[in-house]
Amino acid sequence: MILSKCESKLDVDLGERSYPIFIGEGIYADASYYRKYISGSQVMVVTNETIAPLYLDKTTEALSDYELKTCILPDGEEFKTLEVLNRIYTALLKGHFTRRSTLVALGGGVIGDMTGFAAATYQRGVEFIQVPTTLLSQVDSSVGGKTGVNHLLGKNMIGAFYQPQLVLADTSTLNTLDDRQLSSGLAEVIKYGLIVDAEFFSWLEENMDALLARDPGSLAYAIERSCRCKTDVVEADEKEAGQRALLNLGHTFGHAIETGMGYGEWLHGEAVATGMCMAADLSRREGWISEQSCDRIYRLIERAKLPIEPPVELSVDRFLELMAVDKKVLDGRLRLVLLKEIGSSLVTDDFKMHNLNETLSQYGS
Repeated sequence: MILSKCESKLDVDLGERSYPIFIGEGIYADASYYRKYISGSQVMVVTNETIAPLYLDKTTEALSDYELKTCILPDGEEFKTLEVLNRIYTALLKGHFTRRSTLVALGGGVIGDMTGFAAATYQRGVEFIQVPTTLLSQVDSSVGGKTGVNHLLGKNMIGAFYQPQLVLADTSTLNTLDDRQLSSGLAEVIKYGLIVDAEFFSWLEENMDALLARDPGSLAYAIERSCRCKTDVVEADEKEAGQRALLNLGHTFGHAIETGMGYGEWLHGEAVATGMCMAADLSRREGWISEQSCDRIYRLIERAKLPIEPPVELSVDRFLELMAVDKKVLDGRLRLVLLKEIGSSLVTDDFKMHNLNETLSQYGS
């Protein structure tokens, strides 16, 4: 394996389900990164209509030693459904893929989640590799083994924990990412600073302009630091029995926005960014963080060119209805990830409902 092009390598330590994350430039097209992690002869690359013209040819060239097929899906969060997922199963069955097959997810979070879920369920489990091509998928969705699809009533409510064999985060793919998608990914980067890494949050305050300008060194550092934060949390709690839920800061509010507005209207990172502002506001009302800390959070999110207020179309009642359909609801009680300070967070149902209503009322109708 040629490691000279790889800027960094992390290991996710989960016993027999352990796997590496390689972060570097040009690595997705290098066959040497794949060989060790593909045990059979059959490989299917799953991608979408946007990514295929950009990166599929070089990916298939790197995998040309295998019995290779491709499956190209439509692009967009609105296609993250069981109906579209069935296209992957159909392609696998028509191609006579066996239990020794490997799926390669080439794309952003939607492709990664759907390909991972297909791998988890096809013939009760085949191997898969993540090749994330967006900032959001490189720092978040490709790492940790969460897979699944959306339902009209709730985001990611159908899925499985299923770890990949390998993650190849190629920073060169970010060159074709549009500005809105780049900012969407920065929301998840900011999240890590808020939940567990105050020093990283301060670094982001100093380097946000460089990230927006796509400075290669700054982006590589942000990706590696984010992956280290997530890896530490996942290793401690693979299947979200406790600490891993911290990774959902802003997501309960954000998923309500995505579901309420219709999948695809708001990008995931945009909804999460607003959700983090709402979580910060509720944390302030609970007396856990200061007004000054809230202001720092709002300013950084705005500097990342992300929204800090939810859509006015969602009323307080509608927010509460949508938030009730959330994986963190336990025994009928809504649990939220809130902040004790920048870099320190908790999962709790011990908040005052009138404070939540006031947070929602500040933005809703």
